[in-house]
Amino acid sequence: MSDRPRIPSPARRSVLRGSLAVPAALALPAVGAAAPAFALSGRPRAAWGVQVGDVTSSSALVWVRSDRPARMIVETSATDSFRRARTWHGPLVGSGTDFTGTTPLYGLPPGEQVHYRVTLADPQDPRRTGEPVRGTFRTAPARRRDGVRFLWSGDIAGQGWGINPDIGGYVVYDEMRRLDPDFFLCSGDNIYADGVIEPRVTLPDGRVWRNVTTEEKAKVAETLAEYRGNFRYNLLDHNLRAFNAQVPSIVQWDDHEVRNNWYPGQILDDARYTEKNVDVLAARSMRAFGEYFPVSTLHARSGEGRMHRVVRHGPLLDVFVLDMRSFRNANSPGRQPDDTTGILGAEQLRWLKHELSRSRAVWKVIAADMPLGLVVTDGETDFEAVAQGDPGAPLGRELQIAELLRFIKHRRITGTVWLTADVHYTSAQHYAPERAVFKDFAPFWEFVSGPLAAGQFQANALDATFGPDRVFVRAPDRANVSPMESPQYFGEVDIDGDSGELTVRLRAQGGSVLFTKVLQPGCVGQ
Repeated sequence: MSDRPRIPSPARRSVLRGSLAVPAALALPAVGAAAPAFALSGRPRAAWGVQVGDVTSSSALVWVRSDRPARMIVETSATDSFRRARTWHGPLVGSGTDFTGTTPLYGLPPGEQVHYRVTLADPQDPRRTGEPVRGTFRTAPARRRDGVRFLWSGDIAGQGWGINPDIGGYVVYDEMRRLDPDFFLCSGDNIYADGVIEPRVTLPDGRVWRNVTTEEKAKVAETLAEYRGNFRYNLLDHNLRAFNAQVPSIVQWDDHEVRNNWYPGQILDDARYTEKNVDVLAARSMRAFGEYFPVSTLHARSGEGRMHRVVRHGPLLDVFVLDMRSFRNANSPGRQPDDTTGILGAEQLRWLKHELSRSRAVWKVIAADMPLGLVVTDGETDFEAVAQGDPGAPLGRELQIAELLRFIKHRRITGTVWLTADVHYTSAQHYAPERAVFKDFAPFWEFVSGPLAAGQFQANALDATFGPDRVFVRAPDRANVSPMESPQYFGEVDIDGDSGELTVRLRAQGGSVLFTKVLQPGCVGQ
């Protein structure tokens, strides 16, 4: 096992104590507040906390949101005293990015704890600065023996289950923070832009669920301001802000960042929307996404970029972040015999093949925002994910996945593991050619976890095309079980630096480990 301690040191706890508690000086703006006003008195404030994203062995992205126009200044240090600190002059944040800003950090030491603080300065008088907001993160290791441990899940504020003050808000984030992972992989549905948050919801047993509400969550998101308000909603939760200040993230999107089951070119038949063109909605959501998350391939100021990318986390791990939304074809019965667009699009598939073939990491985690062999429907006749319930040879979007799996086998690429969320329960599937109709691939595992703060649903049926065997599943027997009725789920991946073993644990909120699987490096068919 790695000799690197996993419990925060006293110094680390002390640097977090002031910022994570969100003291009165950093109290949040009024619930429902939109863009900051320009006539505010006093000094700039960063009450929405800080975040770090896409951390490598030498780089990271630091995020903040101001309450007015301000210059973002980041200091980093090896200690919480900030002696011998480096200073990074970030962007001028303003209304063009909803007063958010991201500063890239380069030349960081590998495998080290980095303490940072973000200060917002008045652009008219740089001496007038707000109270610094602090955070910390670990850079990816340069040595294999240091090991890597991370968490993953998805689905936040879904099905009307928002921030409930009666249960302490998103308390699962506090539990994940205390596990002190190297990073968190959010597998999509960071928001539910198509989901209204009502003040009160009556549960089947008669209890009442209360939500924190905002103006932007009172209707489906259509405008840029409404999408921004959806991303801002989750930051009202103190558990999430504390988590962000301690745990860096790798974030991808799925459908609810825009609208349920969306695909490019879709024209909506939904009376809730005045804007019917999903491409317009998706562009607005992507811009807000880039403003509210530090993602290396997105540009908040232009609203342009792409979601798919590789985040290299030292010699043990590469994370291949897929975008199974932006390039897919229309949802359909999925029986096309010659589907080349599939769920990834031709260009992203070429990119993925290229990056997998050049990866030298022991483990190659494929972060998919949708599962492969689980049948996810869209209405009476169409299908939303890859599988379409036909247990025969690959058709429709399965053709593209078959091509990818064949490529991985024939290029002898080892160490691929698929992680996803989306379906609102937790499970483990093993795929093997001896059980499959399509047989030209090497066995692999797919692990599902979630939701983090949303309704839970029954387990989906399996499609036999790629031979999945559901080794474990934990799901309710009815739809939309609230977080008050059942614990939320997240997964943990622990890669041992000495042996290279990868251990997956499917966890339930409350500390229990539901399922564990240990995989050996370089092995096939385990």
